Amino acid sequence: MKLLAGIDIGGTKCAVSLGVLIEDGTIQIVSKTRFHTPSTPEEAIEQLLNALDKELENRPEDELAAIGISCGGPLDSRRGLVLSPPNLKGWKAVDIVSPFTRRYGVPAALQNDANASALAEWKWGAGKGCSNMIFLTFGTGMGAGLILNGALYAGTNDMAGEVGHIRLEQDGPIGYGKAGSFEGFCSGGGIAQLAKRIVSLRQADGNPPDFCTTAEELPMLTAEMVGRAAEQGDPVAIDIYRVSATQLGRALALLIDVLNPERIVIGSIYGRQKAIMEPIVMEELRREALPSSSAVCEILQAGLGEQIGDYASLSVALNHLLEKGEIQV
Repeated sequence: MKLLAGIDIGGTKCAVSLGVLIEDGTIQIVSKTRFHTPSTPEEAIEQLLNALDKELENRPEDELAAIGISCGGPLDSRRGLVLSPPNLKGWKAVDIVSPFTRRYGVPAALQNDANASALAEWKWGAGKGCSNMIFLTFGTGMGAGLILNGALYAGTNDMAGEVGHIRLEQDGPIGYGKAGSFEGFCSGGGIAQLAKRIVSLRQADGNPPDFCTTAEELPMLTAEMVGRAAEQGDPVAIDIYRVSATQLGRALALLIDVLNPERIVIGSIYGRQKAIMEPIVMEELRREALPSSSAVCEILQAGLGEQIGDYASLSVALNHLLEKGEIQV
């Protein structure tokens, strides 16, 4: 059987996965190794290579066809370089692809994590079967991967899809270094900032929410804590997510008007808070987007769930083989 290898490099954890490629283009993940990201790129690369060695030793009858690497940007996918991501200190112009091609003698490719996740959702998740899709991360940050006319669109220098930098308001939570940005309103860190602002005012008025009653608790407030409170019906927590949902709807309207996609697939926080956010998002779309464009675009939560990181890196390997014409599925 043909094997694809996936390398997922994160700020806190790395993962190495093996997947068996099925003839219909689907993939079955057969093994996975995870470990904390080492402090230097040299150590990380060595551990990733050793982990892949061990996984391949357990499948001697199978043939490794390609390796896909997913990592936070910025990066240069054409040259295989990781270019100082904010969550990977010391990774300055690190050649991540060459060590794998030298060791294993098979094609290897690099994509940023948003693009890799877009490929995965397009191949095997909520975007399967469409030609024009936007994937939005909506996790720690807000980024996009773009599938346009049946192919990944990365832009001139791998910077396409940096939608988190779009300013939605003159003031607001800070994301991507910009107050009032899409990432400020629609990310884990941004929602935490928004919550601290709103809760601080409630505390000052002597009417704090049950999930954060004192000023001492305020610095520890996270989007996850607010989300749990919203699920339990706390009105302040629900209002915080309503603000985020309103801005999400406005940003989606911009993307729909500009790119006219068939689907927008949204990950992480949107899926967890869909019951609160979806009606508000759809109302904003009705108000803001071109009706003819909005009518042909579905808004869906990500289909691959917590496994999207594993599938993302594997999809980079598959996409590289397809682009080179080395396989057909």
